[in-house]
Amino acid sequence: MADHSITPENNGMRIGIFTAVALMAYTGIAALAGFLDKIEAGTLDILILIVGVVMAIKRFKKSRGNKMTYLQGYGTGVVTAIVASVLLAGFFWLIGGLSEGVMGSVERIQARDLFGADLGILIGGLGIILLGSMTGVITSLVAMQYFKSPDHQPVASMD
Repeated sequence: MADHSITPENNGMRIGIFTAVALMAYTGIAALAGFLDKIEAGTLDILILIVGVVMAIKRFKKSRGNKMTYLQGYGTGVVTAIVASVLLAGFFWLIGGLSEGVMGSVERIQARDLFGADLGILIGGLGIILLGSMTGVITSLVAMQYFKSPDHQPVASMD
């Protein structure tokens, strides 16, 4: 049964918030454990974001009775990634501002660029938004190749 009260935008917002909560939990644990400054720590963030985008598209398709247009699915994935990335960047800025008092030193959560220069908390947060948004765009494009395929439609009964 199709539920047309779910739109790409509100579905993306809802799943984006859930994804952001998971990302913030992981980032908080990484900051407290002291491995947030390792570039490898960001890999799990990307995987969490990819799972959130795919789940959002899957939820939207299911809410529409397994029928959706390409742009609706693509849009819900992009909105999910942008919402999750912006909320994670806000959390990153928050822990960056609190890090002197709570975690000891700002240097622990400063990112390094590929050439070894320290990036500030502001630039790190903007990088999170950019990386998360682009990851969402690419993931949505790939996921929609899967979800639009007729091979993945529910099997109709022969009754």
